[in-house]
Amino acid sequence: MDQSAQIEELTRVLRELLGRVYRIEQRLGMREVAPVQDARGTVLSPPAPSPEAEQPPPATAIATDRTASAAGPVAPSGTNWESRIGAHWANRIGIAAVLVGVAYFLKYAFENNWIGPAGRVCIGGAAGIALVAWSEWFRARGYRAFSHSLKALGIGVLYLSLWAAFQVYSLIPVTVAFLAMVAVTGATVLMALREDAEVLAAFAVAGGMATPALLSTGQNRELELFPYVALLDFSTLLLASLRPWRRVLALAFVGTIALYTGWYSAFYARSELWVTLAFASLFFSVFAVAPITGRAPSSESGASPFPLALALINAGAFFLQGYVLLTDVSQGAAAWFALALAAVYLMLSRRGQGEARRRLQLLHLALAVGFVTVAIPIRLEAHWVTIGWFVEAAALLWVSQRIKSDSLAVLSMLAVALGVVRLLAFDNFSTQHVIWNARLGTFGVALAVLGAIAWYAGRRGDRPGQFVMQCAVVALNTLALVGLSREVADYFSRQLPATLAQNRTRISNLEIWSRSKNIAIARDFAYSALWMAYGALLMFIGFWRKSAFVRWQALILIAFATIKVFIYDVSELERVYRIVSFIVLGLLLLAISFAYQRNWLKLVRRGPSREERPGEA
Repeated sequence: MDQSAQIEELTRVLRELLGRVYRIEQRLGMREVAPVQDARGTVLSPPAPSPEAEQPPPATAIATDRTASAAGPVAPSGTNWESRIGAHWANRIGIAAVLVGVAYFLKYAFENNWIGPAGRVCIGGAAGIALVAWSEWFRARGYRAFSHSLKALGIGVLYLSLWAAFQVYSLIPVTVAFLAMVAVTGATVLMALREDAEVLAAFAVAGGMATPALLSTGQNRELELFPYVALLDFSTLLLASLRPWRRVLALAFVGTIALYTGWYSAFYARSELWVTLAFASLFFSVFAVAPITGRAPSSESGASPFPLALALINAGAFFLQGYVLLTDVSQGAAAWFALALAAVYLMLSRRGQGEARRRLQLLHLALAVGFVTVAIPIRLEAHWVTIGWFVEAAALLWVSQRIKSDSLAVLSMLAVALGVVRLLAFDNFSTQHVIWNARLGTFGVALAVLGAIAWYAGRRGDRPGQFVMQCAVVALNTLALVGLSREVADYFSRQLPATLAQNRTRISNLEIWSRSKNIAIARDFAYSALWMAYGALLMFIGFWRKSAFVRWQALILIAFATIKVFIYDVSELERVYRIVSFIVLGLLLLAISFAYQRNWLKLVRRGPSREERPGEA
């Protein structure tokens, strides 16, 4: 590159830099910079600002600048440890040293009775007020964090002074101490709102929650304690709706749980059931609404887990407490309580705007379904619990189709899975009749719900719908086989006791063993016959509906029956049962083979026949 080209390149770069400086000065309201000339005398005027450059800075940038300016002096880039230690840490350590020295002096004075109880309390109150006032001096000079630390220290000193005046020295009655602490809490909240400081609001909530513990007299004051806590919770809810102060909301929730648990473990009696439940419901309502009305921080990226966690923990804590309280009344009352909670969360699951509200809506919907699911085993017993879950699944499926909600459809399938697990693993039926009994009726309800799921999923026409439909059909056939096999087993298990009851004469052990063996052989043959018959039915349905999926299930089931006949039946069954098993299986396989060879479903494309081929004799 020659010298003239280099000069042109430098001139272009300088012009761009001047343009940027010009736009910055114009945005800051400064006067224009004097024109600059290059070595050849050419004036380097800044380029015309682009439309993007003329746009005002975004609001977020302005807010960031204001926040940075309010936070006080900013440390230069790079870690200047000398400046940080000298300006910040030395200051804080010095203040702490002074406070510790003053504390030791006061302790020494108290031990030597230089200062009486009233003087000690007055010194503490004056020190707290002085610390708060001193913090304002630092705040005015831009040291927000240090100012908040001093305020927190002063507020703590005020609380402790009031506590000492009541609990230690008995200088003031409990009412005066309580009102004074409430005044401190209210003043702290006002300072937090004025300075937009979440940390001060957190200290206010912590102090408010600590007030009942500091002023406790060991007596049951439920009607004084719980209204105060409810008022504090409502105030915190108001703060959370005005400011994005989620930590304050979490602190109020933890404090409410702690105060309620402490009172309950010490003073609760059965006679206070309904009053206690009413206050617990009031606390629950506040924190159930909080995730909906609370403001999210502007700096929050994505969906925060806090509203979901608060809603979930609040629901769980309230249900457990209500269940413990109401089980003393009756199981029915506890079940109705769970259903009432389900109705509340169903109302809260209104469709909201935005991803965060959508996630909260789904959680509320899941909680509603969950409480219905929990209410069923609380109120019902034995197999009626399983039937209740299947009925719930059917209702959820119907509603999901009416309102086009995939979430409810998923919850419906979860309820079905819960019912199937209970039916297969936990339900014990004591049946008096074969076929017409509660066990087969429960299996029938399960099959009906699975059939409805398969039908609705098949109507969707998409890939997820087809997958759900296939899973439901497999589960339906498996459950039907299990139910029918259990009926077979139950039928033959009754045969030996019935035979022994009819023959009242003395029967030898050898004869009992022989009869048991014959019954077991007949049962095993019945299993093979049942599986082959069910496989034939599935094959017929597969050909009729032209469904390869159903035909494959039939082939797999018949394959299992074939393996059983050739491996087990040939060695265990008697000659007559063995002959019948092989003949029936052979005929079934021949019929299936004939159906496939006839190519009724056009599964194989055949070429033209010998007579139809041109050019062949």
